[in-house]
Amino acid sequence: MINQQSPQPVPPQPAPTSAPASFIIRPQLDADIAAIVAFSLRAWRPVHESMASVLGPRLNRLVYPDWAAGQARAVEEVCRDENMTVWVAEADARPAGFAAVAFRNDPDSAEIEMIAVDPDQQNRGIGSALLAYAFDWISAAGVKLVQLGTGGDPGHAPARHTYEKAGFTPLPLVRYYKELPAVRKD
Repeated sequence: MINQQSPQPVPPQPAPTSAPASFIIRPQLDADIAAIVAFSLRAWRPVHESMASVLGPRLNRLVYPDWAAGQARAVEEVCRDENMTVWVAEADARPAGFAAVAFRNDPDSAEIEMIAVDPDQQNRGIGSALLAYAFDWISAAGVKLVQLGTGGDPGHAPARHTYEKAGFTPLPLVRYYKELPAVRKD
């Protein structure tokens, strides 16, 4: 088992719990990582397509030259990071969702760094159950504030709905991109 350390003392991991629609939430194992990466890429493909539509083809190639490879690396890094606590929702003896939590420098704050649900398992309450599980664990550690970030494009709308349903308050932020001519002066 990995990712059970955090920079500050926290309560022991809760026992795996049953959730409403025949799945359990448990700590992530090394053996889960390949499945987590695979379903995360499937889950985030429509999100990337939405962002590509907003950016247009030229900016999209500059910002995300190989989004799948980059996203796969990011997910694996989070799953292997000793400063993360990662849980897996398991359905039918397979990973069906995951959530990764990190404590930052502020002892009163934690961040849900990543969360994804296999597209074949979506709309079963897995994302909401992972959030509730994380909230319970973070709160038991005495932390009063949890945050997460997501996109404002149409592809992120289902995620925003889940987060707002869980009680998060959105603070709209905007990131701008502009292509510049590549002029090199030697």
